[in-house]
Amino acid sequence: MIGSSVSVRTRSWIVLYLGLLTASPAAYAANCPGHPDALGTSRTLVVDPRAHPRIGTMQYRETLPLKDHEVVLTFDDGPLPKYSNQVLQILADECIKATFFIIGEQAKANPEGVRKLVAAGHTVGTHSMNHPLTFDRMPIDKAEAQINGGIEWTSAAMTDPSALAPFFRIPGLMRAEGVENYLISRGIQVWSADFPADDWRHVSSDRVYQLAIQRLEAKGKGILLLHDIQARTVAALPKIIRDLKARGYRIVHVVPATADRPATPTEPVEWLLHPPSEAVPIARWPSVPNFVFAQTRTLPAPNLADLNALPAYQSPLPHRAKALADVAATLPVPDRDLFAIPEGSLEVLLSTTLSRRAATRMAAAEAPSGHKGKIAASSHKRQAAHAVPAAKRAKGTAPRPTRIASLKKRPPQQQ
Repeated sequence: MIGSSVSVRTRSWIVLYLGLLTASPAAYAANCPGHPDALGTSRTLVVDPRAHPRIGTMQYRETLPLKDHEVVLTFDDGPLPKYSNQVLQILADECIKATFFIIGEQAKANPEGVRKLVAAGHTVGTHSMNHPLTFDRMPIDKAEAQINGGIEWTSAAMTDPSALAPFFRIPGLMRAEGVENYLISRGIQVWSADFPADDWRHVSSDRVYQLAIQRLEAKGKGILLLHDIQARTVAALPKIIRDLKARGYRIVHVVPATADRPATPTEPVEWLLHPPSEAVPIARWPSVPNFVFAQTRTLPAPNLADLNALPAYQSPLPHRAKALADVAATLPVPDRDLFAIPEGSLEVLLSTTLSRRAATRMAAAEAPSGHKGKIAASSHKRQAAHAVPAAKRAKGTAPRPTRIASLKKRPPQQQ
């Protein structure tokens, strides 16, 4: 009887689980009394901040382990009663649970707004004390003051401070490694997003709606970043929810794990926005690890003599070339007088400009008689080329003396 009852309960749990997976939006709306057409919240995802400390593919590798067509709604910068209360009512009419990142100054000025969020069942995280856009270059002590101030005032606004989730979003997504390390050391999960709707810019509500749907359709699932302090967000939110419902999207509520509420079982690959598939090739080669050598001592390289001493060593040179190389290695060094040039020889005279004429006369004296005439004729031609014509000297104009400056190297003329 015990075994049969256990099997019946097991089958009932399986049927219930499968029913939740295949449930239609109408089934989620059934849990929203008075609103039969509500989108509703499909499931609650429990996460362990320490196991996955950074999420959101706008900046990090991992994101929430969502299934296709699942969306997490997040709102920053509140509470601001004029607009935050309207956002809260829109979500209540659709029975949607979202995540809010509170600014400490806002919680200090509007503590009732924080308590409304908690009472409605939403997840409440923090967003610094006064939203500085300098976290990426702020000294770590000032960043810690901003983080702690936001946590202090947000938790102080709550009836039960333990309701504060260990979730933090850096203002402006101006991430810095030191800030992230500090948050992670305290067990606080750093949230980015998967896509924004740009509702903090000066754009129309229709543009906010279009960007939210277009970017969601491009990724198929993920964390949507909105702000509950903007009039354009209040105007765009009903249209966003209407399109999510029409396109078959489902809302997921995220809460932190506690001792009484364990994390939802997941696989590491589920925390990737697009997990690798057996049918899709990997576009990047895996990174090569940095090897660390245990010892830096190196072995000495063998000398050539050591190689010759080995009986198995064979010279790469042919036998004849090797014999010639051995003979060349034993040739005597040439005497220095072999390369000496006698002083006053023709080669020395030709090496200087002033002795070229003397060298020419020496060559003419040593040449046979038939060549003497040719050498003398060429010498006369050179002298005639450099001589001043007698007709010019006869005109009575004495040649101008050559200036010393003219002997200097003149700069080349511009073409």
